[in-house]
Amino acid sequence: MPMDAKKKAELIEEGGVEVDGPILSHLSRSTAGPGAGLESFFFNSGGHRVRLGVRKSSRFKACSHGEEIVILKDGKEFASGRIEDAIAHCPEQVYVTISERCVFDCKYCPVPKLQGRVKGFEEVMELVENGSKRPGFKAISITSGVWKSPEEELCRVARLVKEMVKYNVPIGVSIYPTDNSSEVLREAGAREVKYNVETVDPNIFEKVCPGLSLEYIKKALEHAVSLFGRNHVFTNILVGLGESDEDVILAVEELADKGIIPILRKVNPHPLRAGEACTENVRGERLLRLAEAERRILDKHGLRADLALTGCLVCTGCDITPHRDI
Repeated sequence: MPMDAKKKAELIEEGGVEVDGPILSHLSRSTAGPGAGLESFFFNSGGHRVRLGVRKSSRFKACSHGEEIVILKDGKEFASGRIEDAIAHCPEQVYVTISERCVFDCKYCPVPKLQGRVKGFEEVMELVENGSKRPGFKAISITSGVWKSPEEELCRVARLVKEMVKYNVPIGVSIYPTDNSSEVLREAGAREVKYNVETVDPNIFEKVCPGLSLEYIKKALEHAVSLFGRNHVFTNILVGLGESDEDVILAVEELADKGIIPILRKVNPHPLRAGEACTENVRGERLLRLAEAERRILDKHGLRADLALTGCLVCTGCDITPHRDI
């Protein structure tokens, strides 16, 4: 029984599944963004990929059945497929978080609370070298918190990108922008960039992203398109912080008009951030509806999410992705 976009949206809505013993060996732990610290695995079915978190109590359960994985919903078969092992964080890519710390304090994100590791140059390059030997290796994606300052983070990432170009695969970078981050990253050899607006409602942004500037990020994205080109500049828009569908669709239209492809990402409340941000349950139907609206907008502006070379639009595990899922 294959998974379609509607079933994938249901699984994203649920946020996690119970798992049986054999699946445990395939688990990986995220170190970036709102899902940091949580264990998950990748399930592929019907040409769709979804990243499934592990939960002790869920309507869904993933069971091994020979070489297949069967997802049960309330005890009945929901979808069958296979597990995809992550090379590093996700399938087909070496996806590395450089700084698992951040000086900013976005209220939905556990990274500032977790105070994770900061990977050194040699450690990162070893991860890439090992990943490059894995079957299916197609790209390198780098993301990072802000350990000390955005400018210092940019320097560290650019140095790594310069070393990574020898692998002859596309390199994408997601960091907080600086005045010259796009120039520096392009010169270093990056092919794509992602600067996250996080939420499109200015009032919500001010509350949940203190110390950051929504307008600054938008201007950095628009400038990045002039250097990296259309279809190769991206931004995350979180869904579930109290914004309206109308606000999301208007923002998608505004960004697409400038050549930027938004990634609509369901916010996942983290226990370390309980009570700090007003998060709401995001239904699968809403995710599908917004993704379908984005697909129409991207088509209108001649943009294609499936032309992305790196990062989330290639992985598709956490989102309903236009031109790949719908």
